[in-house]
Amino acid sequence: MTVLSIIRDCLDALLHPSARYDALTRARHRAFMAPRLLGSLAAFAAFPVYLAMRGAPSAIEVAAFAWLIAPILLSWFLSRTGRYEGAHVLSSLALAGLIMAIAGTTGGIESFAAIWLVVVPLEAALSASRRVAAFASLLALSCVGILIILGQLGWGWMPAGDASATERGVLMAFGVASATLYAAGLAFGAESLARTSVTLLSREEERYRLLARNMSDVISRHQRNGAVQFISPAAEAMLGMPVAQLHGHGLFDRVHVADRPAYLTALSDAARGDVRSVEFRLRREPVGSERSQVDFIWVEMRCRPLDQDIGRDPMREAEVVGVMRDITDRKLSEQVLDQARSAAEAADAAKTRFLATMSHELRTPLNAIIGFSEMIAQEQTLMLGAAQRREYAQLINDSGQHLLSVVNGILDMSKMESGNFEIASEPFAPRASLMHCCNLLALKARENGIDLITDAPQDLPVMTGDPRAFKQIVLNLVANAIKFTERGGQVSVTAAVTGSQLTLRIADTGVGIAPDDLKRIGAPFFQAGKTYQRRHEGTGLGLSIVKSLVALHLGELTVQSRLGEGTAVTVKLPLVYTPPQAKPADRMPAESKIATLTPVLRQESPVEHHDQPALVKKSA
Repeated sequence: MTVLSIIRDCLDALLHPSARYDALTRARHRAFMAPRLLGSLAAFAAFPVYLAMRGAPSAIEVAAFAWLIAPILLSWFLSRTGRYEGAHVLSSLALAGLIMAIAGTTGGIESFAAIWLVVVPLEAALSASRRVAAFASLLALSCVGILIILGQLGWGWMPAGDASATERGVLMAFGVASATLYAAGLAFGAESLARTSVTLLSREEERYRLLARNMSDVISRHQRNGAVQFISPAAEAMLGMPVAQLHGHGLFDRVHVADRPAYLTALSDAARGDVRSVEFRLRREPVGSERSQVDFIWVEMRCRPLDQDIGRDPMREAEVVGVMRDITDRKLSEQVLDQARSAAEAADAAKTRFLATMSHELRTPLNAIIGFSEMIAQEQTLMLGAAQRREYAQLINDSGQHLLSVVNGILDMSKMESGNFEIASEPFAPRASLMHCCNLLALKARENGIDLITDAPQDLPVMTGDPRAFKQIVLNLVANAIKFTERGGQVSVTAAVTGSQLTLRIADTGVGIAPDDLKRIGAPFFQAGKTYQRRHEGTGLGLSIVKSLVALHLGELTVQSRLGEGTAVTVKLPLVYTPPQAKPADRMPAESKIATLTPVLRQESPVEHHDQPALVKKSA
């Protein structure tokens, strides 16, 4: 252990507790106490030598040496109170008092000690306080003025003329040399403190730089108007662009237009002293093949004022520190949860609609079957005639057929949903099938007072597909058109060849479909209008089955409708149906002639509302 280490440990033991935990404050306190304690101890050690060489000292000399106790008292004051500026003020007063005492007895302003007044403000400069330095400067100037005035009035206790020129020269050289050496010591002390300050600052900057570079969150410093003064390097990884381009209003320009008001409001509130958190979208610079795409990420920024005491300086512009974090994954998770919630709500609503529809569609024919069968069973009691029995039997048969059609519709829909519906592809004449379906429904159209017009050219070519599915498409569409057309209306069925496709168009002058319902047309069990407002029977499966059959035939379904004016459904089917190639693991045996297809997922296309009828296009 060296002597310097021992001295440093002793000085550290004398430090006030408030100065022990800050390196710069600890260095300043040591720099204040060390020269004063060492100088006082050296002066006391030299006092016996001075007495041996000079003899009995005068009262002035004894007072001067006694004054050297002041630095020890100043060190004790700093050690006990920790008041660094106060200790420097007392030190300036003590030094100025000692200089005035010596100069007053050795020639006043012409004394060798007067040069030491220059040292007073230099010593105060180590306090790093403008107030202390200003006080010391005024104190030194006041002492100079006092010495000049005393010299002009002739109040000196030791006139300069009493000493020889040689003695005055020696004393002046001693004063200048000692003051220079003391000033040099102060300069070295100031340089040591400055070096310590720079070293500590460099360490602190390196610590924060390391923190900023290795954090995934982005730290930024803003003005109230959003201008960026500093942003950490993590922004480059987050946004894919150099940090320099984000300074000023570069970051603001990348905020989504819809989120800019919230962004600026959060910064403004934080500048007024509040702590704010805001979520907004930032445009990320695309890379590679994504150059033509605009990519936004979600970020969360927590803002707080840079200085909690900004209110003390009204002229200072308030600044804000923000910490940004990428929350895109969280937002995507929230969107997935919202979609799942919406899907669950839609499924629950579909279940409710299904139960309401099925309860009506099944209960009505079952009531008829049970009621009329009970009447036939009691024919002797009721004395039913043969004509009445036949009528009741026909009603029972009709109700049974209706139940069978409902069950078949549900089974067909379930097969299509599960991908197990089989298409038996074979050549057939579409015109004959079309005319057969229209003839089956002609009687129903006449009973409802509706004109059924069929336009099918004689030269329609033979097409390859499933004739059963084709007839089901036509029957469902024409039956729906008749069902929702008021008496006196018209239903037209046209067929034509367009390129390699057969185009069927079924148009009516019925009630039409509302734009909101048009978006959901084709969903299983969905019926336009509210369930309790329905005036027509049905399960809501007809158009859904048509949509799935068209998709299985690789065709297109288009629905155009205007509420109160009618609906037009256009179906385009390929003249030659070619089953898609199945994967090797899913291929059917070679002897099988039936292709099993999985229908594509249903996607609802956006509907544009213009003056012309709304259009929803469904494609396979």
